[in-house]
Amino acid sequence: MTDALLPAAPQPLEKEGDGYFRKGCNPLAQTGRSKLQNQRAALNQQILKAVRLRTGAENLLKVATNQKVKEQVRLELSFVNSDLQMLKEELEGLNISVGVYQSTEEAFTIPLIPLGLKETKDVDFSVVLKDFILEHYSEDSYLYEDEIADLMDLRQACRTPSRDEAGVELLMTYFIQLGFVESRFFPPTRQMGLLFTWYDSLTGVPVSQQNLLLEKASILFNVGALYTQIGTRCNRQTQAGLESAVDAFQRAAGVLNYLKETFTHTPSYDMSPAMLSVLLKMMLAQAQECVFEKISLPGIRNEFFALVKVAQEAAKVGEVYQQLHAAMSQVPVRENIPYSWASVARVKAHHYGALAHYFTATLLIDHQLKPGADEDHQEKCLSQLYHHMPEGLTPLATLKNDQQRRQLGKSHLRRAIALHEESVREASLCRKLRNIEVLQEVLSAAHQRSRLKYAQHQEEDDILTLIDAPDILSKTEQEVEMILPQFSKLTVTDFFQKLGPLSVFSANKRWTPPRTIRFAAEEGDLGFTLRGNAPVQVHFLDPHCSAALAGAKEGDYIVSIQVVDCKWLTVSEVMKLLKSFAEEEIEMKVVSLLDSTSSMHSKCATYSVGMQKTYSMICLAIEDDDKTDKTKKISKKLSFLSWGTNKNRQKSASTLCLPSVGVARPQSKKKLPAPFSLLNSDSFLY
Repeated sequence: MTDALLPAAPQPLEKEGDGYFRKGCNPLAQTGRSKLQNQRAALNQQILKAVRLRTGAENLLKVATNQKVKEQVRLELSFVNSDLQMLKEELEGLNISVGVYQSTEEAFTIPLIPLGLKETKDVDFSVVLKDFILEHYSEDSYLYEDEIADLMDLRQACRTPSRDEAGVELLMTYFIQLGFVESRFFPPTRQMGLLFTWYDSLTGVPVSQQNLLLEKASILFNVGALYTQIGTRCNRQTQAGLESAVDAFQRAAGVLNYLKETFTHTPSYDMSPAMLSVLLKMMLAQAQECVFEKISLPGIRNEFFALVKVAQEAAKVGEVYQQLHAAMSQVPVRENIPYSWASVARVKAHHYGALAHYFTATLLIDHQLKPGADEDHQEKCLSQLYHHMPEGLTPLATLKNDQQRRQLGKSHLRRAIALHEESVREASLCRKLRNIEVLQEVLSAAHQRSRLKYAQHQEEDDILTLIDAPDILSKTEQEVEMILPQFSKLTVTDFFQKLGPLSVFSANKRWTPPRTIRFAAEEGDLGFTLRGNAPVQVHFLDPHCSAALAGAKEGDYIVSIQVVDCKWLTVSEVMKLLKSFAEEEIEMKVVSLLDSTSSMHSKCATYSVGMQKTYSMICLAIEDDDKTDKTKKISKKLSFLSWGTNKNRQKSASTLCLPSVGVARPQSKKKLPAPFSLLNSDSFLY
């Protein structure tokens, strides 16, 4: 029986409560992963200090005129550059510390490479958001202290997410919440004074910007990195574990691809399009490797058709790793990609290529065409195993001729041995890989197996008679594909929904401070009608009614009635509220949009990509009014409260309200739309 490469496994994922979910992992916990992340954070600080010293030395060298000073600065600069190189190598060592992230189950498998989480500095939202709430929304900012604290707690929790689906959900919740925060507090025309700092996960160099897009991009990167850590933790000794690993790496690739296409001008090198393309290839290559392990897990039967299938699967894994290594070798990626990662890609390309030749040799040497065998099927399989048969050989003739089969099989064994030797050599050249014992053991065992097989069939004249083995045609039963993030499946409530619907109450719209309108209904007639759907607008206002004389205008948004907040109330709810105060003086607060083009709902359908469409409950429109002469005497318009008894006198038409960007009403949760509604168009200019 041909040996199978058996895969590896993690401990069962711990089920944590909601409180744990909101807090993230304990940053002081002495787990292997937390120690590694703490080392990364300390290294980032050392790299930051060295970069500042180098910048200062370079500036001094530019302005210095004294030759002695210049020589001294050059000497110091060489020391600083040397320190930076050592720190970079130390960070590379953390990036290849694959053992920390692997399953705790002992397994004879090649380790997979996870991505480390990006580190960040603390950010205090309180002062900036409070000032903006007071200035822009004209509300008491102290009423929103709890919401601001919740936002800061959520960000802090995202620095130490748990390595499971709860951790992914935590990061994605914060990413979606940032969409709400951006819409409410970050006008496109000015900077808010908040400085976000994130460290490059590969070089350790910090990047700072007064731009929320850096924060969103970094959180997305960490979502992808967390998926890679989940994938490496999966139990690769079970079918379920391998399927979970394949899924995790495909999701990691999907997140990284979404990041690459959405944030196209990121200042951090680990999020540059070129680097993200390479990381995406690496995740898909590791997913394809897990597919091979899943097929090999039950054991590889020493049977002709089974060996053909496994040989082509191994060739597929070798091919994707060869493509990955080629991508890692391109400028400018090769300057910052960890050398150990490129070495792993090269080692795996040779290793799986050797396995493909070994399995092909086994099916040729161990299986002779017997009477009654399915010749046509075997001939077809053998012809599909190569791009083209070696010169002078045909599939059927080779199957029937024992000598030709044996000679071709030994040619494949000789090539398998050569590729195994190359993989062992590549692994020995990298100091980091030399320290990964399980990798060395797997490579050595596979090499010895091929040598033993060849020794059993070796003849003296092989050097003269053996031909060059042709390449194996790669083929897989499961082509891995990236799985894009599905933000719409996550229910998130806007922390600042008390400010009102985002369709109106956002940072890119300006309106007057709230005006207090005191009026009374005259014989049950308010003197105006209402339209819209959270928030409600004053419509068809009689210029002679008490509300108009008190300062109300058509198009005003009603924000409160008798101190009852109305920003989230529908037309019917506002109507009910007005009815309850119809017998007394009504105190109503309204605001008016300063941009006249957006102060009234359009009669035509308005739709924004990725945002849901909501129709107003009530919208009255008198078509004849547009045609009436403006000098005509204005007749008293129908009141809202008496509309129900006289509705047949007017024509009604539904119009489409401005989209609500998926903001949930208070005390209720609502599914978010697609993630495009959470990103401004500026995201594509970043």
